[in-house]
Amino acid sequence: MSRKTFLYLAVTVVLLGGCTLAPKYTRPAPPVPAEWPSGAAYTETNEAVSAPAAWELQWRDFITDGRLRGIVEIALANNRDLRLAILNVEKAEALYGIQRASLLPSINATGSVYRERIPADLSSSGTDMISRKNSVAAGVSAWEIDFFGRLQSLKDEAWEQYLATDQDRRSAQIMLVSAVAGAYYALAADRENLKLAAATLEAQETTYNLVRKRHDVGLVSALTLRQAQSQVEAARGNVARYTQLVAQDENALRLLAGSPLPPDLLPESLTRIEPPAEIASGLTSDPLLKRPDVLAAEHRLKATHADIGAARAAFFPRISLSTTIGTASAELSGLFRAGSAAWTFAPQIVLPIFDARTWSAYEVTKVAREMAVAQYEKTIQTAFRETADALAVRGTVEQQIAAQQALVEALAEAFRLSNARYEKGIDSYLGVLDAQRSLYSAQQGLISLRLARYANLVTLYKVLGGGV
Repeated sequence: MSRKTFLYLAVTVVLLGGCTLAPKYTRPAPPVPAEWPSGAAYTETNEAVSAPAAWELQWRDFITDGRLRGIVEIALANNRDLRLAILNVEKAEALYGIQRASLLPSINATGSVYRERIPADLSSSGTDMISRKNSVAAGVSAWEIDFFGRLQSLKDEAWEQYLATDQDRRSAQIMLVSAVAGAYYALAADRENLKLAAATLEAQETTYNLVRKRHDVGLVSALTLRQAQSQVEAARGNVARYTQLVAQDENALRLLAGSPLPPDLLPESLTRIEPPAEIASGLTSDPLLKRPDVLAAEHRLKATHADIGAARAAFFPRISLSTTIGTASAELSGLFRAGSAAWTFAPQIVLPIFDARTWSAYEVTKVAREMAVAQYEKTIQTAFRETADALAVRGTVEQQIAAQQALVEALAEAFRLSNARYEKGIDSYLGVLDAQRSLYSAQQGLISLRLARYANLVTLYKVLGGGV
């Protein structure tokens, strides 16, 4: 192959290397309303102009509680699910490297020694002889020249899959931060419930002892005594139940962290936790397009466009090149002497005439693109629903907490009055029993609502693509 021919071939490859037959990508219109829902359940979205947007807020700024920050840092370093997500990114990057390298020729060096004895009756000279050949060469074997962009399309597909996997890793990190925060707040709430149950048990035991003394001197009936005892046993059961829940919450938090946690990092109660930072959702639903799972779905959609390009290129001729250049000689000592140069040049073209599989493969890529569009749109719709639900909670949870706080105060006063009336003999113990049950239930409800407020802030941070 002359130098001029090689130069012409190289220029042609460079000029055509970036061309593909993939269809032009256009982002599908989001199948959700442009604005967030409005109504009685939603606060007006002029919302705290000073509050930063979730996607602009890194988790260290969102989580203000120092102990929770420490647990999140441990989880980011040790959580196995996040580690797998990171390894998947590295794997996708390596696969992209393999596909990108297919655009370049593979150059190999070979050396060979050949010896053959030829019998006299097969020899052209009529006598037996030994044929010898020694060679050293470097060359390219079956290098496909990508005139129609098949390899370029496959490279683009691998690149989009790598980007999608990286977004999956970012999504896994947001999910991990949110899960750790949620488990931390749940543990704090259950520890607070455990303290409430223990205090209730202590109060019930005190009341039961007073009722028993009255029963012993004949001031109250056996029914009243058993009613007081039932309250004690119910409170004891609640203590055991919340003791179990606290232990399970601690186990869940350790699993998320991926390692044992120092006791001083665990929360004591919700009232002693710094709440997460307030965040703004914005006026429109456009921020959903920045969510990692939405971006991942879009990259996979782009990958299907590249697959179509590769499938289209399969209908066109495929050109490959094998060539070597080196030296050959009958004697080892003559390998590098003048006149021993040897070369081969073997281009090959394969022209598809009929292969039904090629058409079927092309149809598969088109269907895969439609599936990817549907998945992309579904991901956006799911993101919109999750965010709308979280906004509905934010718009009502403060009102629920205020109402529940007022209910607790009213029931506490009702219990005090009921107990006073019982001690004066005006009412039966049944009134005290009902007041105690109602007060305890309302106190539990208040703790649950406070937990819901914290958990909803974490949910908003997650569904709005926090920290991307």
